[in-house]
Amino acid sequence: MADSIPSRFFAQGRTRPGDPAAHVRKPEGWHALTWAEYTGLTRRITRALIALGFAPGQATCILGFNRVEWVTFALATQAAGGAPAGIYTTCSPVEVQYIIDHAEAAIVLVEDAAQFAKIAAERERLPHLRHVVLMEGAAVDDPLALTWAQFLARGESVPDSAVDERVRGIHEDDTATYIYTSGTTGPPKAVMLSHAALLWTADTMSRLLTFTPNEVMVSYLPLSHIAEQLLSIYGPVTFGIQIYFAQALEKLPDNLKEAQPTIFFGVPRIWEKFHAAVRGKLAQATGVKKRLVDWAMSVARRVHALQNHGEALPALLALQYALAQRLVFRKLKAALGLGRAKICVSGAAPIAAEVLEFFTGLDIVVLEVYG
Repeated sequence: MADSIPSRFFAQGRTRPGDPAAHVRKPEGWHALTWAEYTGLTRRITRALIALGFAPGQATCILGFNRVEWVTFALATQAAGGAPAGIYTTCSPVEVQYIIDHAEAAIVLVEDAAQFAKIAAERERLPHLRHVVLMEGAAVDDPLALTWAQFLARGESVPDSAVDERVRGIHEDDTATYIYTSGTTGPPKAVMLSHAALLWTADTMSRLLTFTPNEVMVSYLPLSHIAEQLLSIYGPVTFGIQIYFAQALEKLPDNLKEAQPTIFFGVPRIWEKFHAAVRGKLAQATGVKKRLVDWAMSVARRVHALQNHGEALPALLALQYALAQRLVFRKLKAALGLGRAKICVSGAAPIAAEVLEFFTGLDIVVLEVYG
């Protein structure tokens, strides 16, 4: 069997069946799916795709916010020998039609009735489309639509061995995902990324940042973008990272505080929002509290200036740093949702030096990633 995304993913289910893999926010709190449940659901989706006539080399499309259904449907598409293509939730009906038609997708997954309506408005210009599956909890009265339960039921007649047969047929240089560009210089172009390319990148990322199965991340940036796919799909597939799926962008601050991720990736706009909020609160500090924060930030900047150059900390500075951690940073970082963060990253666009320097003063070193 070739080294592929599905082969690594299903191996996680076999070797760590009882460990938590994904976390979903329910009214009563966070609900964890084990690796056995996560991979088991993906196998059921793969069987359903096969039952609907999905063939190796074909594509599916996915239109929705970050959810378990998004990731498992994408992985199931790959397990069936195909490639998923994500569509941004902000796309217009015409833009959605272009991508579905260009990918020649016969099966599309959508989040809810509002996203389904975009497809319904353009159905006459979608000759390849046969089925639109709605994520759990959504339903529409349309012959084109399948509820999540109806979709999974289609796969009950397909033996589980059919999934393994499809996975064995994958080659490392097969296309694993289509990433549609923003289309700023014309219609979006589908970037074809192979299993080998994605897994090489995940392995390289781990060598640079030393991931372990104990890492925790929050998935909230668009999964249509390769950066979020690497972090929310191919990182967990390769290293067993736990993923918390944010409820919505506006819920991100609360979800971060609850999950306390060990790895956090933010585009510059996210870091700028944090910067403005924290700076505003710190500006209200007066007297002893202000002097304590200013001192702690000065200590952190000196510590990281030395560490970033690979230099050892003088004994007195190390002692001051430990004191600053106890008096200021532990409480402050936990309030941001970054109390356990070991790796913080910014990417996808340039970030201002003053923002990076500000967070360094809070004992949060934000690394920049280019890909």
